[in-house]
Amino acid sequence: MNSENIETPPHQGPQAGAEVSSSKDGLRWLYIVLGVVMLGGVALNLANVIGRYALGKSIFWAEEVLVGMVIWGVFFGTAVVSWRGDHLNMDLFYARLGQSSRFAVNCVIASVMVGICLFVAWQSWTILQMFYQTEAVSAGAQIPKLIPHSALMVGFLLSALAVIVRWRRWLTEPHGSNG
Repeated sequence: MNSENIETPPHQGPQAGAEVSSSKDGLRWLYIVLGVVMLGGVALNLANVIGRYALGKSIFWAEEVLVGMVIWGVFFGTAVVSWRGDHLNMDLFYARLGQSSRFAVNCVIASVMVGICLFVAWQSWTILQMFYQTEAVSAGAQIPKLIPHSALMVGFLLSALAVIVRWRRWLTEPHGSNG
């Protein structure tokens, strides 16, 4: 992803530069985490392929770890999408609404988004407590199930936080328009 994609439109006034800077800073650490997870997954997969076909011995736990890495990558990615307002949308009717109607629709979208994210995070917390109490681990790698399953809670909490922090933008801009 390039830096132009995280900028806000230039028509937002004198504070747009500050928001662009904080937007870049706010996403930079998520991009780094996503990149490290992806490169780690590629390296692990490559090592497993070389081990399996060149040495005749595969890494038995690689698939479980790769699945966990994908789960974490997806849920960190949802936070990025929420921050940027790039979620899927159906704008056939939205594009024809007036300014006040768009604001009302955006209020509903932002409120529902925060509510659903917090609800799913709470439900995830309940599941994580059960995994903690039972000390559940994965079959092959013996990884505590808390680790991959906590990605849901973290991802949805970060998504809710993204909407709350960017509340003004969520209410005043058409969704999916990043400039």
